[in-house]
Amino acid sequence: MTRRPTHQAPPAHQAPPAHQAPPAIEERGPGQSPATFTVVICVYTEDRWHDILAAVDSIRQQSYAALETLLVVDHNPALLARLTAEFEGAADVRTLPNAGPRGLSAGRNTGIAVARGDIVAFLDDDAVAERDWLRWFAAGYADPRVLAVGGRTEPIWASGRRPAWFPEEFDWVVGCTYRGLPRGKVQVRNVLGGNASFRRSAFDIAGGFATGIGRDGDKRPLGCEETELCIRITRARPDAVLLIDDRAVIHHRVPAGRERFGYFRTRTYAEGLSKALVARSVGSDKGLESERAYSTRVLPAGVARGARDFALGRSGGAGRAGAIVAGVLTAAGGYALGCLRARGGGAAFTVAEIGAPTEEPADATTEEAGRTEAAA
Repeated sequence: MTRRPTHQAPPAHQAPPAHQAPPAIEERGPGQSPATFTVVICVYTEDRWHDILAAVDSIRQQSYAALETLLVVDHNPALLARLTAEFEGAADVRTLPNAGPRGLSAGRNTGIAVARGDIVAFLDDDAVAERDWLRWFAAGYADPRVLAVGGRTEPIWASGRRPAWFPEEFDWVVGCTYRGLPRGKVQVRNVLGGNASFRRSAFDIAGGFATGIGRDGDKRPLGCEETELCIRITRARPDAVLLIDDRAVIHHRVPAGRERFGYFRTRTYAEGLSKALVARSVGSDKGLESERAYSTRVLPAGVARGARDFALGRSGGAGRAGAIVAGVLTAAGGYALGCLRARGGGAAFTVAEIGAPTEEPADATTEEAGRTEAAA
């Protein structure tokens, strides 16, 4: 029997301001049926048990109901058994093991392979979605050219507030929307993976997430798997439209360990390694297109703002300016090393072939049978 979580989730399920009234479900084009959503939440540790329950509960409270929620457990039999018992008999939640190699990308691919909805949305296991999250996503898919819609991710700092030295330009370090991204509803090169949705057909066109790029539990925090996927989608379908609508909001927990400069440095270095993989796969022109504008416009403005705040005696100004410089240097170092490894022929990464939806996840050997794309 399914039990309702007894813990308190963050104050995420709040009505939007009057000028941001959620769209009606009927906003899809003439003759189109309302979109159906499968929400995939990849999980890996019992340490996030209450966060996982809060994430599921936020989906159950959506104003636009999801068809189903899939909890994909990454090679943790104890967690799988506990979640299966927790949601036993629930028609709206399914639990299943990651059918591929360990890591976030293979977990997502496992969920995609069995998804029943025509839209697959992804929510981090330590995040909660606002009540109209799926409704804003659904409005984006009224245009049949749209193959992906992402949203805005706000941090919930473990300490209760942003560290004074932590620059908003680097909120991507903690999986959140950062200063420099365009506001409103805009077309983008790529959506951000922890708050994103894709048409199920996009994976038939371009394949799934590449394994070997994204996160693997608590190991080095690599990323960029959603960037590489989005570029593959638009290459396969040049007329495809990818959107971010910043009214589709989730709230993401930032644990205390990620508020420290040591994690900041590790994550920016790993981002450089990941960007080298993406550039190897899709070319540096497209793979670093957004990063060039970010590095030449957004970050210098951030350093100037930090220096100004320091000159005016405001808290954290020098720290933010210094963190931006340090972040650029460590990311550049990671990118340079990643490029050297790529030229030397390092570990390969694989793009999974996604078949037709099934009731059960594909066998692990099937999940591994993608095509080798590049070397790290």
